Amino acid sequence: MYSKYVKRVFDLIATLIFIIILSPFLLAITLILAIEFKGSPFFIQCRPGFRDKPIYVIKFKTMTDDKDAEGNLLPNTMRITKTGRFLRNYSLDELPQLFNILKADMSCVGPRPLLFKYIPLYSKEQSRRNLVKPGITGMAQVHGRNAISWTKKFEYDIYYVDHLSFILDLKILYKTVKTVLTKSGVNAGETVTMPPFNGKN
Repeated sequence: MYSKYVKRVFDLIATLIFIIILSPFLLAITLILAIEFKGSPFFIQCRPGFRDKPIYVIKFKTMTDDKDAEGNLLPNTMRITKTGRFLRNYSLDELPQLFNILKADMSCVGPRPLLFKYIPLYSKEQSRRNLVKPGITGMAQVHGRNAISWTKKFEYDIYYVDHLSFILDLKILYKTVKTVLTKSGVNAGETVTMPPFNGKN
């Protein structure tokens, strides 16, 4: 009942409230990044959504498109900007996904939308993570974020799929605020992002 009907209503109400409250902040970040990246404040990427349906996830841009002499993108650590690092530390780069929720592509809470190239690497159990809509935050994000292994992340994702409820969503949203404010589990070691999933890690 909750997952089929109430969750969508909850998503809409919560998202509209967040957008209204955060609108000055969202506009300020957009303006700063538009200047910093010369008119390109957003990063948009196609990722698998509910039941692997393609969705276009919106984020604030945090890295330049600088390339080496051979035309390959430079390492993430060389491309991330100071503003981008700040946004990532506090997960502010994810805020534009509020509009993904309005489009019904995503939910406030759910497994994070990853990459299509990971789907063939999932075990049968891990593939169940896409049986619900992806979320801006989820179980893994409040239990270590990038500081835990992929295997552990997927375990939390499957737990969420099997125990989805209104109370669990409220708990995750509450813990998300606490996690973001304390910058808990911001990244894995000295890297900017998690290492790619290879089907084992």
